[in-house]
Amino acid sequence: MYSKNDDPAGGGGHPPSRFKASGLRSRHLGAHILVAVWVVLALSAASIQQTLPVARWLAIHLFLLGAATTAIVVWSEHFAVAMLHARPPDRRWSDARLAGVNIGTLGVLTGVWADRSVLTGVGCVLLIAAVGAHLTVLVRMGRGALGGRLAPIADYYRAAAAALVVGAVLGWLLATGKAGAEHYSGLKLAHVHVTLLGWIGLPVLGTLFMLWPTVLGVRMAERTTRSARRVLVLTGGGLLTAVAGLSAGSRPAAACGVAFYAAGVAVAAQLFARTVHRRPAISAAAAWMLAAAMGWLCVGVTVDLVLLAARPLAAVRDDIGSLLPVLLVGLVAQVLIGALTYLLPIVLSSGPKERASLRAVLERGWVARVGALNLGVALPALPLPHAFRTAGMLLAGGAGTVFLALVVRVLVRGGRGLRRDAEQGGASRRPVLWGTAAGTVLIVLAVLVANSGGDTGSEASGAGAHGAGSGITHTVAVTLADMRIRPARIEVTAGTALKLKITNTDTQRHDLRVEDGPTTPMLAHGQTRTLELGPVTENREAWCTLPGHRAAGMTMDIVVTGAADGASAHDGHSMTATKGAALDLSADFTKGWKERTADLAPAPGGTVHKVELHAARATVEVAPRVKQQMWTFGGTAPGPTLHGKVGDVFEVTLVDDDPGMGHGIDFHAGSLAPDKPMRTIQPGERLVYRFRADRAGAWLYHCSTAPMLQHMGNGMYGAVIIDPPGLAKADHEYVLVSSELYLGTPGSAAQVAKMRQDMPDAWVFNGVANQYEQRPLKVRAGERARFWVIAAGPSDGIAFHIVGTVFDTVYKEGAYLLKPGGAGGSQVLDLATAQGGFVETTFPEAGHYAFVDHDMRHAEAGAHGMVEVSG
Repeated sequence: MYSKNDDPAGGGGHPPSRFKASGLRSRHLGAHILVAVWVVLALSAASIQQTLPVARWLAIHLFLLGAATTAIVVWSEHFAVAMLHARPPDRRWSDARLAGVNIGTLGVLTGVWADRSVLTGVGCVLLIAAVGAHLTVLVRMGRGALGGRLAPIADYYRAAAAALVVGAVLGWLLATGKAGAEHYSGLKLAHVHVTLLGWIGLPVLGTLFMLWPTVLGVRMAERTTRSARRVLVLTGGGLLTAVAGLSAGSRPAAACGVAFYAAGVAVAAQLFARTVHRRPAISAAAAWMLAAAMGWLCVGVTVDLVLLAARPLAAVRDDIGSLLPVLLVGLVAQVLIGALTYLLPIVLSSGPKERASLRAVLERGWVARVGALNLGVALPALPLPHAFRTAGMLLAGGAGTVFLALVVRVLVRGGRGLRRDAEQGGASRRPVLWGTAAGTVLIVLAVLVANSGGDTGSEASGAGAHGAGSGITHTVAVTLADMRIRPARIEVTAGTALKLKITNTDTQRHDLRVEDGPTTPMLAHGQTRTLELGPVTENREAWCTLPGHRAAGMTMDIVVTGAADGASAHDGHSMTATKGAALDLSADFTKGWKERTADLAPAPGGTVHKVELHAARATVEVAPRVKQQMWTFGGTAPGPTLHGKVGDVFEVTLVDDDPGMGHGIDFHAGSLAPDKPMRTIQPGERLVYRFRADRAGAWLYHCSTAPMLQHMGNGMYGAVIIDPPGLAKADHEYVLVSSELYLGTPGSAAQVAKMRQDMPDAWVFNGVANQYEQRPLKVRAGERARFWVIAAGPSDGIAFHIVGTVFDTVYKEGAYLLKPGGAGGSQVLDLATAQGGFVETTFPEAGHYAFVDHDMRHAEAGAHGMVEVSG
């Protein structure tokens, strides 16, 4: 049907004279300069993303919404005219629609980048209006047209335009946070599917029915028209089902829709495969790239289907990110490069000779570029180390950059040819190039202006900053990380217009909802949004809406100073507070704070160990920036660790230095009548407590004065370590005493109530929440470490576990449960309240090994530390 010299893409006839007469060359030239500019900006955003806000989003949308959309609008109109044998639409209105698409895209991109929701909305409206007009033209073009064998392909372009309208509406809901966190996953997936598989995928499939045999230089298969209709029913219907299912949060419906879409792709792929012949293609470069793009589409749709069938939507939302290189670069970029390699010389040349010259330019080094591009897609998609992903991105970026340079060269040649033709025809120089260049400069300037941030007024950051008063706009920088919102409290004077500039610095996604106010979308790492609250007149709360995050303490208070409930009385670091305020365990400790050493000191020589313990009150930092008065033995909670061997005698002199109450002591390690040694002594009195350690083990000691719940709950406990006979030397020996932490005034009704209800404010190792998280224990790989653990309670036991290791030795309550050399291993040392023991392990390699109470309520509330292992 076609020969190598035919040009079906141009609608038959003699393309040079037709383009020359209609001015299509100049239009294609201007449009593809725009495409090139969008690609340059996308590559720039991708390469310097660490310094840009919403950089990943921006790079993706610069490419898809800018470059790909411009190309699709131009080419879908061009092909629709050719396939329907219709009259070309009015040039001025076509230009107006194309301008609307680009200006709308620019508005969306700058609006999201600069966080201007109004600009984003205006951009979406303009984009929808322009694409809607494009759809109307495509529909009207079919009326009264001669039609032809390939006329059904125009339906792909109409369906794609409708898909972009839906995608733009969904994108606006997501970008402005109006989708709501509860619908975010489904709507985002719907947006991704309707734009990638609809706006991009459908025109690609439809065009390939014509372009693929044309590029190969072979006859079109007889069943092409029938197959095209069938594929559109499968893909279009499937996409509609998938998007509806995703929007409604129905994963089975979404999977069913993608399955239909995949079936349509398979039918098309089978037809394309049967079209291949052994004769040389008109453009081998274009053919290989179109074939590879089709292959990546098959891969992407298949993986997408598997994900939707096997994973919840929230997980798919995150997993689908790994498909982006496949769909963006493997499919979209590659099909764009392949199509332009074949089509640009046709629409920009004035004859066969110039066409061949331009094609030769675009095909330079195509084998290496195709290889690099596809290797660059495969490496990030595979479960390989990060270095391979980086290498893949560089390969794909390099291949794209080289093609872009070739395109620029072709466009320059095309511009010269167009000018030469105009001069030969006596026409005045057309202003297209100058206008396009001016538009390009404006686009770049607009983006640069948006990047400047715009809001240079009263922005401030930090906790507790005050607004200057009524009528003043005040901006506060807010970060989301480590299950905390910082600052956790913002104070403003009544009437201050408040803006929150929110940045997620965490590795997992978060959002922020303000009570009776706006909500950000889910923010990935590094993304920033600004919420405008307007004049604030009453206290409000803000929180992350992800399940459990608010309960875990990811909240923030916005406090209007002078409010009636007196909530503005900020008490600095006094966290004994109230209203169940959660501790900020990731905050820094105060300057000069020192962690409690966990090292077990060697047992002193001799068999009699004399110790003097003073019962005294002390104010200590029990959590980051939280100080609390504790009742102590020796000024610390827990008290000093006593270390000895079986048979040693401990002579402990207890001195009550607490002027307010009496105290006693109870050593679990000794056997004796408790009547006298465990009696309560009064302030200023002394007591000598002598016991023999006849049994090995990790023993608890604690205050014996009633109510013991309060005395132990406020810190009066400690450890006695009696080595088992023959205990081998370890490279490191640590003692970790677990306990609960109750904030508040010791002995107060509120604190006692929490103790009786077993509602501690934190669980701790050696008296301080998260201290070993910030000051890790340090060992070397291969060294043997022994961890003595005692559950001091007063109410909860412990399930001691070290992440990344297996215990080969377990000693619990005076007996070995496991010794080295056996085949078995242990994961947890479980201790009821007041029990003790030790575990041993060797760390296999350098890294950070967390140790926790594996009761996750305890671990996430302070019973968490780290072993830093060096190589």
